[in-house]
Amino acid sequence: MAKQIYLDTGATTRVDPEVIKSMQPYFDEMYGNASSSHSKGEEAKEALENSRKIIAKALNTKPEEIIFTSGGTESNNITIKSIAFTNKKKGNHIITTKIEHDCILESCKWLEKQGFGITYLDVDKKGFVKPEVLESAITDKTILVSIIHGNNEIGTIQDLEILGNICKKHNIYFHTDACQSFTKTELDSKDVDLITLNAHKIHGPKGVGALFIKKGTNIEAWQHGGGHEFGLRAGTENIPAIVGFAKAVEIANKKHVAYMTELRNQIISELLKIDNSKLNGPKKNRLCNNINICFKGIDAPSLGSKLNNKGISSSLASACSANNTDLSHVLKAIGLSDEDANSSIRLTLSRFTTQEDVDYAIKIISKTVKSWSKKGIIDRILKI
Repeated sequence: MAKQIYLDTGATTRVDPEVIKSMQPYFDEMYGNASSSHSKGEEAKEALENSRKIIAKALNTKPEEIIFTSGGTESNNITIKSIAFTNKKKGNHIITTKIEHDCILESCKWLEKQGFGITYLDVDKKGFVKPEVLESAITDKTILVSIIHGNNEIGTIQDLEILGNICKKHNIYFHTDACQSFTKTELDSKDVDLITLNAHKIHGPKGVGALFIKKGTNIEAWQHGGGHEFGLRAGTENIPAIVGFAKAVEIANKKHVAYMTELRNQIISELLKIDNSKLNGPKKNRLCNNINICFKGIDAPSLGSKLNNKGISSSLASACSANNTDLSHVLKAIGLSDEDANSSIRLTLSRFTTQEDVDYAIKIISKTVKSWSKKGIIDRILKI
């Protein structure tokens, strides 16, 4: 069996053993419902509120401004749809970008069918939103701006402070999807009104996320039932997953970020030595674990298959794309041609990625791309 190197942590991560250990008691010992008034329920409630405090602290906010959800997709759907309908009397215009996650873009497309106006901002060639472009798109009907913090495909990290100040100036709610960036770069609730988070991108369990909602935000429940999560998200809380989420946040630290940054830079440096290779996205202000490279003339799906046969897991775009055989809308938005978009692969690593993993991946990717390019030259010569 080939050596297994997992370089697709932008899709999901392995659950940290400490996270698994923290969750275990809430499956078979402290398994109560946090809404129950007996001792088992009180145990669960205590775990729920302790977890809320941990995540609130990481965002420099108050526990009552954090609600738990089933993940990033639900948090994004709550934000886009609930803000839209709750504030419809004020306006019906929402601003987002062309490089958002599909759950934002699809929610916005759905709102267009409900009579809302959506502006999809262009970004520059590195994936950044220019402040003047955002400000020029604002109208007296604008109620929400939603801009992804760390892009899931090309790693671009937006300046939330600058963009947030523009929204504050115009008294518009500002939301960011921080699923990829949370714990991997600075993130402070003071710059935004709503923040989407999830656990499985930071070595926590799947199926749990959170939404920061700044106090005073005009938002109503989108999912109805009991009065869970301050009346904003009905449904019995998933205590084991929430505890695991909080533990993953506790474990994450700046040393992990520095380690991933070092490995990321090494991979980028070595792969850019290959002829006709190009980095997609910026070198600076980039997620510490993200590499996205175009090997001009190479068929990326076939390259991914060859790498998989050698034990290397990579990806082409977001794992959550409606049809991940389509060309990446993010790569198209930063100006890549169809050919170059189809020649690009994403590698995303984690704190569990080793130097040995990186050395092996660089060796195999370089060898595979170079042999492919050599074969292409020979084929072209034979056709002459």
